[in-house]
Amino acid sequence: MIKTIVSEELPVGEKFEIRKNIIKGKRGGKRLCIVTGTHGDELEGQYVCFELARRLNEHPELLRGDVEIYPALNPLGVDSITRGFPGFDLDMNRIFPGEINGHLIENTAYKIMQDIKGADMVLDIHSSNIFLREVMQVRINIQTANVLIPYARMLNTDFIWVHNAATVLQSTLAHSLNTAGTKTLVVEMGIGMRITRKYGNRLVDGIFNLMSGMGMWKGKKSEMIAEPFVSTDGEVIFMNADVSGVIIPSVSHSTAVRKGDILCQIVEPFEGKILQDVLAPVDGFVFTMRTYPIVYEGSLIARIYKSSELHP
Repeated sequence: MIKTIVSEELPVGEKFEIRKNIIKGKRGGKRLCIVTGTHGDELEGQYVCFELARRLNEHPELLRGDVEIYPALNPLGVDSITRGFPGFDLDMNRIFPGEINGHLIENTAYKIMQDIKGADMVLDIHSSNIFLREVMQVRINIQTANVLIPYARMLNTDFIWVHNAATVLQSTLAHSLNTAGTKTLVVEMGIGMRITRKYGNRLVDGIFNLMSGMGMWKGKKSEMIAEPFVSTDGEVIFMNADVSGVIIPSVSHSTAVRKGDILCQIVEPFEGKILQDVLAPVDGFVFTMRTYPIVYEGSLIARIYKSSELHP
């Protein structure tokens, strides 16, 4: 069942609409919301929505409760491949919980919040930007870690990043929902403007595993659910460029490295000079790696989860 939750006339004679697909199972179950498309250049969630709906529609009799799928909270951004909301120069994920009497985007954020609030679980799916590639990970604020980590472990991801960044997250959808008492997990994976089908299929397997754990799914689930690494604040190392130049990578993301391993070289193409060997400062797991080859001084190159347990 398709339901419109926001509908507004636009000055150009078009209509701005946000819709959701409600897949209903047997009564008496829980409510799971799958949310994506908040940033218009993050498309990994589009495949997840398609594949999840496809599988659920094959056997709706095995579903107990409701699954609500929101493919695009920022449909104009998705249509125009724009990260923010076109025409307003706003990051939609920085204005929640919204304002009932605010301008179009603030009012939209308010209506989204009111529609999702009260769900038993929300998955807010994001991609990286065009510069970085991310492994499948769940990002959780340390304030909600005790409640959310058991659910995050079910999602078939590689990594759970528990971080302490409340000042950044206060105006995001996930932070606003968690503050309102609606359990929300943020999933980050892949790269901007692309779809990584392998990741999408893995996450859908994880969603069915989560639904099974919540008592919502009575059908088969994957037996190959990954056990993720779990970080705490202080265990993630940020690697930034010391110089400007062109990156020649030596490792990919999702790689275990030892202290001193070369992650990449930053080179100068005119005279064939190596400007910097970027070395791993610790033993660990590379869960973010730059894919766009041009860097400037200070550009993020990689994030490493510091752990000696990855090596024998």
